[in-house]
Amino acid sequence: MFDCIVVGGGPAGLNAALVLGRSKRNVMLIDENQARNAVTHESHGFITRDGVSPQQFRAAAHADLQTYPNLQIEQDRVIDIQKEESVFVVKTATTVFKSRKVILATGLKDKLPDVENIWHYYGKSLFNCPFCDGWEMKDKPLLVIVESEAALHFPKMIWNWSDNLVLATNGKWRLTGEQKAPFLKREIAIMEEAIIELEGTNGQLETVHFQDGTSVKRSGGFVETKLVQATSLAEAAGCEQTDIGGIKTDEFGRTTVAGLFACGDTALKAPPQLILAAADGSKVASRVIGDLIDEDF
Repeated sequence: MFDCIVVGGGPAGLNAALVLGRSKRNVMLIDENQARNAVTHESHGFITRDGVSPQQFRAAAHADLQTYPNLQIEQDRVIDIQKEESVFVVKTATTVFKSRKVILATGLKDKLPDVENIWHYYGKSLFNCPFCDGWEMKDKPLLVIVESEAALHFPKMIWNWSDNLVLATNGKWRLTGEQKAPFLKREIAIMEEAIIELEGTNGQLETVHFQDGTSVKRSGGFVETKLVQATSLAEAAGCEQTDIGGIKTDEFGRTTVAGLFACGDTALKAPPQLILAAADGSKVASRVIGDLIDEDF
């Protein structure tokens, strides 16, 4: 019987496991190594780790965790979590574990616009988070793909890093003349035609082709993605979700299923950034320890 099983080995799950391990608890981290940021070459915004690859970050984290003999790491895929009285039964693809508490840190996955070849460029020259990758794209001629009302705001954020922008709504959103005015004033081109193809070499964007026959040269850009849960484990376990698709939790990560917690991007309470996810993992793990101590007393 484990005190806590952490499902998911991204920054939130890793930091949660660290806090739990250092609290002398019997802990297991289960991770299938299918991280959302695996498509990127470098991670940014985490002090002392700025510029490392996701693989380097994970390896360094595992090295930290392996110094605690009460903490086990299992590479496997969790397929089901059910609560039987006060105990959680966690089924993986190969075995079954039992635990007093469970932390879900399974993260999110990106749903990209329906654009030909877009996955060839995502994580290489097309990105979602300007705080994560804006510095590397600074002052370049950039494409900004937005298919919703975020077209009114997202390009303004990207403008902070480069004022050479083309806003493309991919035929899904049209701006009024009044809405276009502040962009046109700053010479930001607006393309409302559908994108038929992205063209480039080795993941580096070079040309964007539109349905009306227009083509523009771009060296990369940013894209609005839709974030969805990476797994259905929380829903299957009976957790309620928020209106935006996150797992409903209180401020300490408790879900609507007693003893089951969620942290990091999974809860969708903060922008999906490495350092914010890690911080949330630490906070939620501390609350798990508090709840275990309360039960023990």
